[in-house]
Amino acid sequence: MLVVLLVGADFGAAAFAEHTISQKAREQLNVTNDPAVTVHGFPFLTQAIAGDYSHITINAQGVPVPPKLSDVDFNADLSDVTAPLSDLISGNTKSIVVGTLKGEVTIKAADIARQSPLNKIENLRIEPVTEDYVRNGDSGQGDTKPTTTTNENGEPVDTASAGIRVSGNVQIGGNNTEIFCFAMIELDGQKIRLEPKRLQFGNDKETTVVPQSVQELLLPNFNATIDTGALPFSVTPTAVRVNSGSVTIKGEGKNAAFSGAKPQG
Repeated sequence: MLVVLLVGADFGAAAFAEHTISQKAREQLNVTNDPAVTVHGFPFLTQAIAGDYSHITINAQGVPVPPKLSDVDFNADLSDVTAPLSDLISGNTKSIVVGTLKGEVTIKAADIARQSPLNKIENLRIEPVTEDYVRNGDSGQGDTKPTTTTNENGEPVDTASAGIRVSGNVQIGGNNTEIFCFAMIELDGQKIRLEPKRLQFGNDKETTVVPQSVQELLLPNFNATIDTGALPFSVTPTAVRVNSGSVTIKGEGKNAAFSGAKPQG
């Protein structure tokens, strides 16, 4: 019975800490709902008394990231976290320091579609493609869809650039025409750049070849730079990944203050 009571107390204390961190994260990230917070490791009280936590995760949705993103998903893995127990009990998170932080910000197609000049494209959609297909199309040697490369620990290996297919409808000669743009998306500091390489007509056309004159006219509509703002916790972007319907930016930070969770405008 004593063991049961101790375990119950441990889980109760962990739940209280998670709730406190979640409420503060909601305020700083300016989201409607409390982010999901999990303090990993057992027993919790041993970590709490020492004020050192090996692993905390935070998952939030609908995060606004100035200047122009309004609905991003934010996931963070916090390691080697220093948080005095007295501060957690009082709800003070200003002194919490994160030794190592790995974060992901996922930008949805709807947010990307509002960025100039992509806002000229109707029904914008995003899909991942290989760099070979971006540059060479069907004449290339690789597959259309990228394969996931993993490291020795089985974790996905991401890079600072990736192939992307952006499709949508544009006006050509008064006609609403579906266009596929094959581009490279690359990190540039706190921004991501979309560099279009070639165009194809949609599948309702007899041929997918877009005349060079039309390509020169339309390619600028897909040449965009998206400012991700100062990411939460001042994470420095290190990699970009294209998903079906979204783009994910990954980054890392060292010795970050929890108070830096708020994106900076």
